[in-house]
Amino acid sequence: MAISVEYVAKETVNNLRRNVLMSTAAVLCVAVSLALVGMALLLKQGVSNATIQWKHGIQLSIFMKPDASQSQIQAVGAQLNGMPDVSSVIYIDKNAAYKEFKTMEGGTPDLVDAVSASDLPTSYRVKARHAELIPEIGARFTNVEGVDRVVDGKKEVDALLKVTRGLQLGLLFFAAILLISAALLILNTIRMAIFSRRREVAVMKLVGATNWFIRIPFMVEGMIQGLCGAIVAFMFVYFIRNLLSNVAHNSLFSNLVVSPGEAINTGLFIMVVGAAVGAVGSAVAVSRFLDV
Repeated sequence: MAISVEYVAKETVNNLRRNVLMSTAAVLCVAVSLALVGMALLLKQGVSNATIQWKHGIQLSIFMKPDASQSQIQAVGAQLNGMPDVSSVIYIDKNAAYKEFKTMEGGTPDLVDAVSASDLPTSYRVKARHAELIPEIGARFTNVEGVDRVVDGKKEVDALLKVTRGLQLGLLFFAAILLISAALLILNTIRMAIFSRRREVAVMKLVGATNWFIRIPFMVEGMIQGLCGAIVAFMFVYFIRNLLSNVAHNSLFSNLVVSPGEAINTGLFIMVVGAAVGAVGSAVAVSRFLDV
């Protein structure tokens, strides 16, 4: 017996209408769990953006004043290059600083547009031969003419990771529990749909309906529930990004931002996960409770 799209759509809609309360509960459970997953992923991406300047082993940043003279900048560079405790020095000019600024603040285009390369300070990124020498090296430049501030990268990154790692693990833990609950809710919803149509299923089997002809509408129903929950989570994740970015800008972690593109990619990922959860829940229900 051939399976038509019209038949599958009609039967799926009817099943959802018959169990509207259970279907709504399943959708909401999927939405909450996937929203937590999305927030954890956004947090991870935000940390990656915030620590971009500390990649490649950079341990210390010496920021010059925006109005520092070329001679002052060169003097700091010469002193760094002459220190035996320093293994490497990278100079970041205004253009390079602006490029990095756009990467780190990509989630706030208004801020990027309001700042030009000339507004940003130049800096030196320093790697020491031994990590324990960083405080000593930094102290030598604290009150040097033309130097604005000295930032110990290890301390900033450690503080950021300490806060976000625990939060991320907590979000994923609760998300995993809720995803399991959502799959079970979808399974139970499909089971109830099968039970309410048990006589109809028996008649369809008697007139020659194939197993897949009977099963597919129930499986599509589960996938739709998962996908609808994922869409709700997608919307939440995308719009919450602005709020989290504003909070971050007014806190210690001012660079903890995520671009709209990164939020969209996260949303697409959780939509795939939502559809998969719905498919798994409905597939298990069909295999266990549909005797065809």
